[in-house]
Amino acid sequence: MDAQITKADGQLFDPIAMEVFSNRLLSITEDMGNRLVRASFSPNIKERKDCSVAMFDRKGRLIAQAAHIPMHLGSLSGGVETVLGKYGIENVREGDAFICNDSYLAGGTHAPDITIVTPIFWGGVCRFFAANIGHHSDVGGTYPGSISPTARTVFEEGIRIPLVRIVREGELDMGMMTLLAENSREPADRIADLKVQIAANDRGAQLMLELVRQLGIDAVQQSIEDILSYTARRLRNRVAALKDGTGSHTAYLDDDGFGGDPVAIKATLIVDGDNLTVDFAGSGPQCRGSYNMPESAMRASVYYVVKTMLDPELMANEGMFDAISIKLPEGTITNPTFPAAVGMRSNTAQRVSASIIGAFSHFLPRERVMASSNDAMPAMVFSGRSRRRAGTYVYVETIGGGAGARFGHDGADGTHVHITNSSNLPAEALENEYPLVVDEYSLITDSGGAGEWRGGMGIARQIRALDDETFCYASSEGTIIPADGVFGGGKGAVAHIIRDRGTAAEQEIPANQPRLVLAPGQSVRVETPGGGGFGPAETRDVAAIAADLRAGRVSPSAVREAYGEAKAAQAEQMLL
Repeated sequence: MDAQITKADGQLFDPIAMEVFSNRLLSITEDMGNRLVRASFSPNIKERKDCSVAMFDRKGRLIAQAAHIPMHLGSLSGGVETVLGKYGIENVREGDAFICNDSYLAGGTHAPDITIVTPIFWGGVCRFFAANIGHHSDVGGTYPGSISPTARTVFEEGIRIPLVRIVREGELDMGMMTLLAENSREPADRIADLKVQIAANDRGAQLMLELVRQLGIDAVQQSIEDILSYTARRLRNRVAALKDGTGSHTAYLDDDGFGGDPVAIKATLIVDGDNLTVDFAGSGPQCRGSYNMPESAMRASVYYVVKTMLDPELMANEGMFDAISIKLPEGTITNPTFPAAVGMRSNTAQRVSASIIGAFSHFLPRERVMASSNDAMPAMVFSGRSRRRAGTYVYVETIGGGAGARFGHDGADGTHVHITNSSNLPAEALENEYPLVVDEYSLITDSGGAGEWRGGMGIARQIRALDDETFCYASSEGTIIPADGVFGGGKGAVAHIIRDRGTAAEQEIPANQPRLVLAPGQSVRVETPGGGGFGPAETRDVAAIAADLRAGRVSPSAVREAYGEAKAAQAEQMLL
């Protein structure tokens, strides 16, 4: 922490006391998150950890968020803000819990992300809110998984849940629970996971009240004010250290879900003293498909990038928001109008992050600039008749790719980037749970951009169906537009989606094809994009090239093309 940052009254913040208190808050959210993951029923939360938890004060200000999914900050904040806006603090009751998911009615980001908000009372007064979100593998809609790039309205994307009480003064509303569950293709999973989400918030409330009993409510509230003020002042100091001016960068989606031209996402950063404005004027019109970004998702993406680029160790709380203004032109992909579909917003959020990171390169020294990452959220959805119980299964997987290289470091291989941060579903768990087989799960040779520092490698994941009439949907951005290198670095490899690879029927299929039906033995393979390189390839160290050859990260032919015959010969000689 910055020990010399002062309060508004001129007194110094106590960095040790704040570090201790902030970690107490984080320990509460981490406990909530651990219990949510361990107790959940569905693999999407239990194995992939596609969930997040946070704690808010009675004003709806974020005071702590566990290190889960950055995108989920949007839905968590949106849910709490809707509780305060729709009901008002005076109308919530002890023992209540609220549920919501809708982007237009309740500050959500897309339908599968269901938020639970629980008020926490002390002395008969609501003092805090515990909130969590779980990505449910299906909430109805046209296709399994409740996400399709070709959805035109939110009515095609599953059940819309405005903010409603799911628990009323300690009594669970089973009628509401059943209504929500029976609009899913996996009703038993929905009921089990929603009950776990409610219980996770109850655990957070218990721990928060223990903290209040130990320190006293006045001390807790003052410590929260100090932490929020400290975070705000610290981020303003980081902004003020930048040169005043304007910098822009444009990233592109491959298309809008229905083919056509790439869709621009333009971010302009304006630094004025200790104020930072992020303006998305110049971005493309809202999409015909479901790549549109709700406001809550946009805000979460902006805050994530600013924290990442200026101060990665900054506490994630409301104080981050104080120095940042966001401008979102209405009717664009960055601020759609109702009822535009929003299910694919994570893909767009990755490109939003890329555009802001690119704009920051106008302000940061070379040592802090990063090449483009895969900037996508590749995904696979399979669905069919369940062998384990009556009804349907829905398997959802998001897949990592290559991260961009940066000064002194090759890009990370096979990793989630930016606003997604879920784990993979292990092949053993997948094959135990579903009638599917993982044929291949590997890194892709030659997928990272060449450079003084190499871009990270993409992932190949190939899954084969065992049953007839197996639904499959696979997607990825970056099938047309690759990740850019910086300072002369090479581009990463583009993504591919391939049906029945290695057979006579092998076929590359478009990324926005929402429905395939597989027979037993048929497969779908996703090859995710690689990251861009940093610096000219001719300056890469020969020993690093040899290490890449030894590990199979690059092929001899690619080395000769990127680094030249002389360096290729030297590197190959080192392997003898």
